[in-house]
Amino acid sequence: QVQLVESGGGLVQAGESLRLSCAASERTFRTYAIGWFRQAPGKEREFVAHISWSGGGTAYADSVRGRFTISRDNAKNTVYLQMNSLKAEDTAVYYCAASLGVVVTTLNVDYWGKGTLVTVSS
Repeated sequence: QVQLVESGGGLVQAGESLRLSCAASERTFRTYAIGWFRQAPGKEREFVAHISWSGGGTAYADSVRGRFTISRDNAKNTVYLQMNSLKAEDTAVYYCAASLGVVVTTLNVDYWGKGTLVTVSS
């Protein structure tokens, strides 16, 4: 059982930055691909970014590519999401998720965190 805890959310102005963290409870975390997803009020949960177990492979949603960067530190059992140039439409609850798959989708997640709220004011 892998427990994921997100942190780093908050209220920022448009154009500012935040860094989210996803900390895992188990060393086996390093064998999982990790994804970030977000869910805005009244909308479905959507993919934001994911990173392979080694950190060598990453992918991003078109809406965040060039502004967000995902990274991981397996020694600390932690994955990060650096979010720059934030926009009002980035406002959502952000969730991290662990999967043994090559890529992370909502269909193959093994573990979800409880989420952290990001609010971007315009």
